[in-house]
Amino acid sequence: MADLFSPKLTQAEINNVVWRACDTFRGVVDPSQYKDYVLTMLFVKYLSDVWKERRAELLTKYGGDQQRAERAMRLERFVVAEHGTFDYLYQRRTAANLGELINIALEELEESNRAKLEGVFRNIDFNSDSALGQPRDRNARLKHLLEDFSVLDLRPSNLEGEDVIGNAYEYLIERFASDAGKKAGEFYTPKHVSELLARLMAPHAGERICDPTCGSGSLLIRMARQVGSRNVALYGQELNGSTYALCRMNMFLHGLDDAEIAWGDTLRNPQLLEGDRLRRFDVVVANPPFSLDKWGIEEAANDVHNRFWRGLPPKSRGDFAFISHMIETTYEGHGRVGVIVPHGVLFRGGGEGKIRQRLIEDNLLDAVIGLPANLFFGTGIPAAMLLFKRARPTTDVLFIDASGDFEPGKNQNRLSEAHMARVVAAYAAYENEVQYAHRATTDELRQNDFNLNIPRYVNTFEEEATVDLAATQREIDRLETQLEGVRAELRGYLSELKFI
Repeated sequence: MADLFSPKLTQAEINNVVWRACDTFRGVVDPSQYKDYVLTMLFVKYLSDVWKERRAELLTKYGGDQQRAERAMRLERFVVAEHGTFDYLYQRRTAANLGELINIALEELEESNRAKLEGVFRNIDFNSDSALGQPRDRNARLKHLLEDFSVLDLRPSNLEGEDVIGNAYEYLIERFASDAGKKAGEFYTPKHVSELLARLMAPHAGERICDPTCGSGSLLIRMARQVGSRNVALYGQELNGSTYALCRMNMFLHGLDDAEIAWGDTLRNPQLLEGDRLRRFDVVVANPPFSLDKWGIEEAANDVHNRFWRGLPPKSRGDFAFISHMIETTYEGHGRVGVIVPHGVLFRGGGEGKIRQRLIEDNLLDAVIGLPANLFFGTGIPAAMLLFKRARPTTDVLFIDASGDFEPGKNQNRLSEAHMARVVAAYAAYENEVQYAHRATTDELRQNDFNLNIPRYVNTFEEEATVDLAATQREIDRLETQLEGVRAELRGYLSELKFI
């Protein structure tokens, strides 16, 4: 690729190439499906190029001694077998069984890296008739995909910065989310929303951080970046098999290999355990599916972990089921929770109202933050962030109305740096701010029947300027007199011209 790019591949160049690679599938395969193939091939290409460069370095170091180089390669961060390399697949791009060869390569990649990649590709089938078409069409698409990625040289020495591959992966995931519409909520939280939540939670080194509905892992990655060091333990669980695979690959590409990501239903079958008990965390964050129907109320009534002791949420709305799980997985003395919810969570009555009241009476709710509408893919409804803390120094609850602070976009609105900074500053101050923030006492909450609807606490009404009726009438009289003079002058001109 000698003259295709500048000496160092930039983020924009990589993003453009990998997005063009999507044209192979666009319009033929649903974005929610072809994202798996494109992102997996980017992953394979990167691992192959890193492996190739490292092997060349070791051969140089050991004077061409193949055996010494191979022994040293077994101690590397990961292993790529000969049949698992991108180059091996590219050389066989015209093979009649190309989809099968790619599947075998993925199996070998998993087998060679059991500790880090076992099960990652189990839901991705490059040889599927139903997903990719009959053999002839499928082979043509896969050949084009290999050719698209062949122009990229992803060796670390050729990249402009160590994060560009992870960033490219995030870029693709976000683009797929925008294309996928309603399905996007299954696997991606917009990065500006994740960034705001990460800043509000302020995780620090040495903490355990969990996202029980982690999707492709973007929120966990933002939390790790907020810490600013690798001294952090990340955990997540994801129900969707292909999204779980994306998350595992995403963590790997961001250098977060040690993140423990489990596959399964968090509410029905939590996987993050210590012995037979729920694992505890310093920080738990999530953007759960809004008002999930059939979330598992039948099993919840006899939950072995006793997560729902404050009450059972309605079977058709699982919001408080996720909140209950998150709170019960935090450390008793200092755990923190940040969760994105639909506004109905703030005011709906019945079983949800009782759980909400218990959470407030237990002095766990720390802040309610209203977000603008149309921030999320697939839904235009406004959402809110609920922040919970154990061992709080106050019984007050801070309300922030940030619903009017956003940058409008064609498809989605966005939070700017200034908008995020304002929310974070208001939360840190934890004081009243006219038409923006209000620190509510327990008595206020009780007087409102523990309804958390933000307008009850933050008054954003702006009084209209007082109208001086007498002055307005004088101005009307002046304008009418002036208009009559103009009309008389116009009649004079028309008379001279014999029009009247």
